[in-house]
Amino acid sequence: SYARQQPTYFHRFTAFYRLQYLQGVFQRACFHCRSNSPREMSSSPDRQASVSDNPDAHLLSKSEVQKVHQEMVHGYDDVEDEFEDAVEGEEVAKPDGAGNFEVTKEELSIIRAELAGQFPEDYTYLSDAYILSVASKPYSKDPTVRRPLEYTMEKLTHVMQWREEAGAPDMEELVKLANGPETAPAAVEEPEKLTKAKALATALNSGSVYWHGLTKEGKPILWIRTNRKPWYPDVDAEVNALILLSDAGIRAMPKDCTDFVVLSDSNSPPPPNPTFMINMLKALVRGYPDRLSMLASAPVGSIIQFVMNLLLPLMPGRLASKVVLIGTDEMQEKLTDILLNGKDDIPTFMGGEADHDEFYPIEGSCPIRGEGTLKFDYFGMVERLEAAVAGFEKNGGAKKEEE
Repeated sequence: SYARQQPTYFHRFTAFYRLQYLQGVFQRACFHCRSNSPREMSSSPDRQASVSDNPDAHLLSKSEVQKVHQEMVHGYDDVEDEFEDAVEGEEVAKPDGAGNFEVTKEELSIIRAELAGQFPEDYTYLSDAYILSVASKPYSKDPTVRRPLEYTMEKLTHVMQWREEAGAPDMEELVKLANGPETAPAAVEEPEKLTKAKALATALNSGSVYWHGLTKEGKPILWIRTNRKPWYPDVDAEVNALILLSDAGIRAMPKDCTDFVVLSDSNSPPPPNPTFMINMLKALVRGYPDRLSMLASAPVGSIIQFVMNLLLPLMPGRLASKVVLIGTDEMQEKLTDILLNGKDDIPTFMGGEADHDEFYPIEGSCPIRGEGTLKFDYFGMVERLEAAVAGFEKNGGAKKEEE
């Protein structure tokens, strides 16, 4: 039944991988019948995954790295500069303490007007704070001066063009479609769109990624629970889910906030999927430049080490510097420093007392939200994040350290 609903996903695999996937689904449905034999343990979801569980998982050769780099840059000088900036480094004199130049109100108005003319339905996605953040940076070709206004416009235009190509502005509409009945006019008239919406809902339903809470600086926190990730993912649907969630977090940010934090519980990740990870990185570089403040992953196992070895050669240096790997012994201290309410916000799955499962339980414990296939509480998540931001701003912003 599942295969008939999503033919494009299953047709990507050989008969062997289809069988392996279905065995994994069967094991999840009948976990109470498992035994400890090596044959059964090889496909059991309850054992720790390893890199060898995915035969396609391998580190990229130099030529493969160059190919992915070219696909990521895609002829855009501003994207290429993300890599050049890393090489030229941070050693030049900075115009102010944050390394930014002044941008006048008139210049901001010019940029706003240009974006509104080119992207009338999506231009408000970029906040004034983000536009100022991009426009005020030093110019990579001459770090002693500010980026030219034309360069900033080119950079922001490419972000908006990527959003159009990726269908980012329509992702929330897909969630609403998946949450409604299949007899709805939109579902009947556009069956391909309904299929895409249902695949997106399936990716969300795992509850493996969601927004919850803020940092001490008011940055929204995107939590990743790798043990809930599928072993054999629908790559397109998983990337679409990240686009949807990223946009939801960005829309809810405090007024002067431009970036977010990702905290990953990497205790039991699935086998690494290079295609998904590379597509995710492309989306981050092309569609969300300067949006990631920090990605902290804990603990550090063999799969996480493999993932870092795969992705680091592909990352702009400034992006790579934002990835932090945390050992088990220092996890509590680091999280206490990051989270708005310190140790009180540490979730149970990371050794704390905050119960995220109250809002984001495993899929089997989630009810259908509407009349469709959506189980994940997407709209509740957005409301809770907006309420957290409103409370943060009402209390005057950044959390003060308790004496």
